[in-house]
Amino acid sequence: MGFQAFQELRKRSDRYDVTLLLLPGDRRAKKLMAHLKAAGVPLDSNEGVREGEGVRVVWGDATRPEDAARAVQGTDWVLNAMAYISPQADYRPALAWAVNDGAVGNVLDAILAEPGGAERIRYVHTGTVAQTGNRPAFGRGGSPGTYVGRVGDPMNPSVYDAYALSKIAGERRVMESALEHWVSLRMTFIMPTDHADLMNLFDPIAFHMPLDTRMENITDRNAGLAMVNCLDVADDGGFWRRAYNVGGGQGMRTTARAYLRAAYGLLGLDLTRCMESNWFALRNFHLQYFEDSDLTDSYLHYQLDDGAAHDAALETSMSPLLKGVRWLALRVPPFRRVVEWGVHASFKRLAQRHPNSPRYWYLHRNDARVRAFFGGYEEYEAIAAGGVEEEGLPDGPWSRLEHGYDEQASALSLADLQGAAEFRGGECRAADWDGDRRARLPWRCAAGHEFEARVDTVLRGGHWCDRCLGEWDGGRRALLEPFFAQAWHADHDPDELEPYPAAGVEDVANADEVWKRRGRPKPAA
Repeated sequence: MGFQAFQELRKRSDRYDVTLLLLPGDRRAKKLMAHLKAAGVPLDSNEGVREGEGVRVVWGDATRPEDAARAVQGTDWVLNAMAYISPQADYRPALAWAVNDGAVGNVLDAILAEPGGAERIRYVHTGTVAQTGNRPAFGRGGSPGTYVGRVGDPMNPSVYDAYALSKIAGERRVMESALEHWVSLRMTFIMPTDHADLMNLFDPIAFHMPLDTRMENITDRNAGLAMVNCLDVADDGGFWRRAYNVGGGQGMRTTARAYLRAAYGLLGLDLTRCMESNWFALRNFHLQYFEDSDLTDSYLHYQLDDGAAHDAALETSMSPLLKGVRWLALRVPPFRRVVEWGVHASFKRLAQRHPNSPRYWYLHRNDARVRAFFGGYEEYEAIAAGGVEEEGLPDGPWSRLEHGYDEQASALSLADLQGAAEFRGGECRAADWDGDRRARLPWRCAAGHEFEARVDTVLRGGHWCDRCLGEWDGGRRALLEPFFAQAWHADHDPDELEPYPAAGVEDVANADEVWKRRGRPKPAA
């Protein structure tokens, strides 16, 4: 996304000079080198500051305040495409917190330190759909699913998802900051349009995603365009100081099953012969359709691609070797069977032997993760064995989550805030309120934690008690918080009250490095 945003900005080089904060050693920076060379940026070193025609490069690390300050110095806009995402965030959660929360604080501090920064500099933040957690296509006991979401829905990070938790914290920093002009773009799954980037996504996190997951995806180029088009939005149009869901619209809606089928179909392969159903989790992921991405598009005019355009971009960017594989697979069935066998064998090893794989958790009796991602061992064992089914169930009815106040009201009263807080299981402890939705007021959650937050952070943002989020105690919270219960009880029984041990997040620490260096551990008997 950051690379696509940079390319879009260079198309507008008559209007904008660009400063890039680049991390030395980051392999993704290589994609920028040709563009930097064309702009005359010296490439003799990846240290310090290098300047060319309309492009300035600050080599540094945003987790260091001094580097963030150097990058922000003299700017009018800050577009933050920085994130430490899953699966790496699963393997190194401390680094996820340092980047997704701490570094955001450094950038905000740098903006505020600039002359008139709070009023003058516009800041574009990237949030994530992962903040609102699992949204099942089909609810518990045949009830409607919650697979259609909107901004203001409760923060519900999936159990052990350090990425989601750290991104919630980072966005909250932005919403609670003193900046006059900020926006948070909560990105959905950003699909690469370069096939080589897609091929690099070889990790068992793919198995964390239930096959019936509903997805409203976006291409990387449209995501970058959305970021840059924020520069064209007027100050007085109601756009600023809000969060938005950024999805690709109706033409980018699909299911996980259909997405995988298309990805393997691009190579001429049959998904049903490449993967097995019991490799995939049943819950505890994220992604959804967005009820409100059309509002985002009305401001940013970015929804240019549909699924067919994405597939065409991938096909065009395929290497000659893979194009040859595709040609043979579509015309020579024995060849296709051999390739499908090889793909299945590779993924089977990954599914059974990688410590971040749901099937590995089942085989090794990781009780907490089996419970989090399946509901329990019985639920896992009920999954039909064999290849992934060709077709899933069509979209069914869905339940719109209530926010606990009149969202259409032009003005709210203190009584409205008190009612919204009660719906969240707590209370608004303010003695009075003048109607300013930016006001920071005192609140108390159902667990007795006291905190301060802006009215809009709570009502429009969906944030609540940050201390409760990281306790992995959703069952208890759902009993006390009707607002949160709408999301949690969609796929958890009300009697699922056992909390998840906090140490469980460490089960997959550095699992990617272990996988590479030590070989693949043997599965349990």
